[in-house]
Amino acid sequence: MAQGALQTLGGPVHIHDALNGVSQVIPRGPVASQEAIKQLGTNGGGYFNANGADPFENPTGLTNFLSIVLILCIPVGLTYTFGTMVGSVRQGAAILGVMAILFGGWLTIASVAEHQSNPAVAAAGMTHQPTGNMEGKEVRFGDTSSALYATASTQTSTGSVNSAEDSYTPMGGFAVLTGMMLGEVSPGGVGSGLYTILLFAIITVFIGGLMVGRTPEYLGKKIQAREVKLAALGVLVMPVVVLILTAIAVSVHAGRIGTLNAGPHAFSEILYAFTSVTNNNGSAFAGLSANTPFYNVIETFGLLLGRFAIMVPVLALAGALAAKQTVAASAGTFRTDQPMFVGLLVGVVLIVGALTFFPAVSLGPIVEQLSHGKFF
Repeated sequence: MAQGALQTLGGPVHIHDALNGVSQVIPRGPVASQEAIKQLGTNGGGYFNANGADPFENPTGLTNFLSIVLILCIPVGLTYTFGTMVGSVRQGAAILGVMAILFGGWLTIASVAEHQSNPAVAAAGMTHQPTGNMEGKEVRFGDTSSALYATASTQTSTGSVNSAEDSYTPMGGFAVLTGMMLGEVSPGGVGSGLYTILLFAIITVFIGGLMVGRTPEYLGKKIQAREVKLAALGVLVMPVVVLILTAIAVSVHAGRIGTLNAGPHAFSEILYAFTSVTNNNGSAFAGLSANTPFYNVIETFGLLLGRFAIMVPVLALAGALAAKQTVAASAGTFRTDQPMFVGLLVGVVLIVGALTFFPAVSLGPIVEQLSHGKFF
């Protein structure tokens, strides 16, 4: 509010411009309080259609920075909660380290991509180009701050935006799209990011156990066939749902007519839509007209499966581990609070994401990047 965000119960303002004979209705409401709630709870729904790009919601660089802090603070803070609950803050710190590495990597991709000149402008032969891709961005934020906001909102389940991601460079779009494809674990939503990365942790200790020929353990609990199957099921639900629904949408006329672009960018818009809804994110490549009966129905399946089809194996896994006796650590125990585990867990998250989504991403932003600025 101090920075200029609206906060009133006074209702809309009706303005009549006598000089031009034009009347206008300016909506108002309790915007500042809703803005804080939407960011802190990683909800993302904006009071205005322009969301965090609207000056009534996000008026200054300071409010933009505060929004990013609010988006990240609870998912990041839950790693400390996890550490205290299992009796070792180092375990939570290891998980936080994985989140930070992944977040930093994707932020670098997005920032570098958006700091480049628009490839379509470069292809047109313009010699005097602005620094950074400012199409679809607010000048009060700039390209780098917009990339930071987009990375934070897509690597959590927030989905709020302060710029038009459909106007990002191909690799900028790649960053925000693939950040969700990792399962939104860096740091993910309130609670959902933590339990999803713990699924990856179970798979990681299983792989580590195979390397040394020892029954894997995590937090003193033996990881056996049932636990690995449940963890693998939870990890694979999202990619399977996204890829199947995307395949259906691009195969039928009702799905293809929703795109406002053509070629690989159109495919990216459809792929992004299902990646977003299945990951409980809500952001969009706004070039897709998704308010149609086809998309309203098919995306509902993505919403439901993305939530409950992942929660069920997670709860089953939690019950299975809770029923097991704690095993004392020994000289052969694979430590899960050490840098080696952090590196291995980062590798597992990246490999699973690459194996499941690389072919699809290759048809979208990667092909568009290789087109050297061609319009679609």
